[in-house]
Amino acid sequence: MILSGSRFRFAFVCALLGIALLGSRPAQATIRYRVSLAHNEDHLFQVEMDIPPANNPIVVAMPAWNALYQVRDFTYRIRDLKAAARASANSAESELALTPLDKQTWQLPAGASSSATDVVRYTIAWDDPGPFNSQLNAHHAFVNLAEILMYIPDRRREDTEVIFTDIPSGWKLAAELPAGPDANSFKADTYDLLVDGPVEAGKFAGFDFDNEGAHFRVVVDATEWNKGRLEDFLRHITKYEITLMQGAPFKEYAFFFHIGSYTDVGGGGMEHANCTAISASSVESAASIAAHEFFHAWNVKRIRPQSLQPVDYSKEQPTRALWFAEGVTSTYGAYALERSGLWTKSQFYDDLASQISELQSRPAHKWQSVEESSLDAWLEKYDAYNSPDRSISYYNKGQIDGVLLDLAIRDATDNRKSLDDVLRAMNAEYAKAGKFYNDSVDIRGAVEEVSGKNFEDFFHRFVAGTDEIPYDDFLASAGWKLRIDTTRAPDLGFWPGEETSKGIGVSDLEAGSAAEAAGLRNGDTIIAGRDKAAHRDFSSFLRTRAAGDPLTLRVRRGGQELEISFLVGSREDQHYSIEEIPHASEKQRRIREGILHGTTN
Repeated sequence: MILSGSRFRFAFVCALLGIALLGSRPAQATIRYRVSLAHNEDHLFQVEMDIPPANNPIVVAMPAWNALYQVRDFTYRIRDLKAAARASANSAESELALTPLDKQTWQLPAGASSSATDVVRYTIAWDDPGPFNSQLNAHHAFVNLAEILMYIPDRRREDTEVIFTDIPSGWKLAAELPAGPDANSFKADTYDLLVDGPVEAGKFAGFDFDNEGAHFRVVVDATEWNKGRLEDFLRHITKYEITLMQGAPFKEYAFFFHIGSYTDVGGGGMEHANCTAISASSVESAASIAAHEFFHAWNVKRIRPQSLQPVDYSKEQPTRALWFAEGVTSTYGAYALERSGLWTKSQFYDDLASQISELQSRPAHKWQSVEESSLDAWLEKYDAYNSPDRSISYYNKGQIDGVLLDLAIRDATDNRKSLDDVLRAMNAEYAKAGKFYNDSVDIRGAVEEVSGKNFEDFFHRFVAGTDEIPYDDFLASAGWKLRIDTTRAPDLGFWPGEETSKGIGVSDLEAGSAAEAAGLRNGDTIIAGRDKAAHRDFSSFLRTRAAGDPLTLRVRRGGQELEISFLVGSREDQHYSIEEIPHASEKQRRIREGILHGTTN
């Protein structure tokens, strides 16, 4: 998954290879789903699940999470849940009682499925834009199947099939899944594989192309887009990344794009084994996200940490490896754009400098390691967690660590080896062998195997630890230096939250600020200021105040209203940039060219 808005969001990744860990597949009939789109204007998917006979009592469950590392309890969207049994396709049904076991699981009566097919029916409401959600409306449908389809926890290895019915006139379907036996149907060997293929329905456009031995399908739902430009971007990205990894791990791959002003603000991408779904405001933004998401076809979908195996749909699944799975994927997203010629060298430098600026601007980098950030991914749904003094992003520091590792490997080997070799080695040792790596321990092992050097200090200080990164020590190996320019900027002394009808919430109040000294407190609600109601674009007014401006706020605290006045303070802002040092040595120039062009000596 890739970023959305000002904070990075990690998207849930379904198991591709974890089926082996669940044991051999039983010889049983197919679990079938029928999904009706008849009530698209009401945003209601109607789902029918046919469960073949079994000897044991059947428990059905709804995943608690999917597409984001957030427990979102999709069960609250379900209504009209019922069950029945039928002896044959044409026989009458008998109603079955469903016994709730907890908020996301139900049990059918014991013995109900010994000879009859059980049928579970329900409707589920979704109208949230992709790629992390599902949506059904008059315009289109986008479906992350794990968000609408129940499963049987102990029968996830059985064959599955989904058929879509009542498709609105003029709509068509697209999914990177094998076609089923019926029109508008798709099949998969397991539930996990089925729900790893999102479905788009609507009046979308698209095109196909072939590159480096693989076939690509592109599905585009857009208000405005340029086919030639998008295809050119995708050809560059796919060619570079497949060549880097010495071949594609698939025969066919699909890009699902939602492009335009109607998309989720900031955009984002969600990786799947053989496809990706991307929401973006423009073709250029979509291509930038695609560079990250396409590399997930290797890193995380196939080069995969053991801590994510097998997927547990019922609860949080913590891992220390997101800095590598997501952050280093961002390293390669930037590499792909620069090395393929879609970015200039200056754009690559600017991106790296912006990542450094983001990390250094967050006080939490002094006490939260990138491994801890990985473990804490499940807290990102809470606004307070995302504040600069509470957390860092494993995307952000992971991307930086990826570049620093690359520089350190090249420096240690006289540019004979690189991080590229580490990814290829892990692909061979884990992905192609159907194995999973043990978080940072095995990443370090791969780095040391490739480089022939001990990297204990690096992983101790900059992965598991919170030491300040000596940027120039690393950058110097490529003949770079970090330039820091300092400017003064106005500082309110607190962070104004989103505007609501009640006002603007106060958070991240800075200790020692003029606002705190005047009596402002975290949790206060600003309801007015300078005769301007807080819910009338007052946050923009606040953010345009200059240092030294007088500011009077009327706030509500509990049932009390207070008036608080103070002068807007100031702070030092640091602007970072990457510069090439003059008179670089021959080795520095070779390493610099190696980074920029993906070459070794």
